[in-house]
Amino acid sequence: MPSFKSLRAWQLAKDLSVESTRAVQAFPGGTRHPLADQLLRAAYSVPLNIAEGCGRKGARELRRYLDIARGSLLEVESALEIAGSLEYLTPEVQSRLQHLASETGRTLWGLLITVSQRTRS
Repeated sequence: MPSFKSLRAWQLAKDLSVESTRAVQAFPGGTRHPLADQLLRAAYSVPLNIAEGCGRKGARELRRYLDIARGSLLEVESALEIAGSLEYLTPEVQSRLQHLASETGRTLWGLLITVSQRTRS
């Protein structure tokens, strides 16, 4: 397995976590707001689990961590929807983050399929 840093899914997930960190500064109470805290923990979980999976032995372990990352990504998307409904994010910021989350999800899904095929071989 190549370095996690070379994986497009990790790169996008890292960008999503950085952009999410910037965005929650606009929440009431900033990063101390409960939704901001949850959004950030989920956003950080995505690249961290991709990286951890790459450090594990074998495709099955990698797939398990990629599954966890995907679950965290869905949590990010849900938190962004809630934050938008509460008007904690401008429509432009929410749209940008949702687009980045969608792109991350598509890329992560492709990586999951590739790794899953390896576990069957």
